[in-house]
Amino acid sequence: MLTTQSRQKSYADQRRKPLEFDDGDCIFIKVTPITRVGRAIKAKKLNLRYISLFHIMKRIEPVAYKIALLLHLSNLHDVFHVSQLQKYTHDASHVLELEPIQLKENLTFQVTLVKNDDTSVKRLRKKEVMLIKVAWSQLGIEEHT
Repeated sequence: MLTTQSRQKSYADQRRKPLEFDDGDCIFIKVTPITRVGRAIKAKKLNLRYISLFHIMKRIEPVAYKIALLLHLSNLHDVFHVSQLQKYTHDASHVLELEPIQLKENLTFQVTLVKNDDTSVKRLRKKEVMLIKVAWSQLGIEEHT
């Protein structure tokens, strides 16, 4: 029994790596039902595995870290287990230049319709719903919805 347990432990240890973070390190948080981060973000079919870039405020225990969370994630507990974190290594290619968006007074922005790509009718039990696929442009970027 002991030999079998030690063999299984050696297999598990090959895939396991000890993680330690310092105060001020940048990390990503894993999106899982355990962290409840998925509930804080609108659920989509193709959600990311890790979200945003956070800073570690302090180390609570060897496997627990206090994270500085953003305002839209304020409903989450700010202490995470080390298994839910991934270290961020700085790379200059990760920095994106954002173009400023011109907002109107009612906090909307201008979108121009390019064309209607496709139309179809979805039949439900008692009614029919018209579905239209639209190509639209915003600041030179074309998207389809």
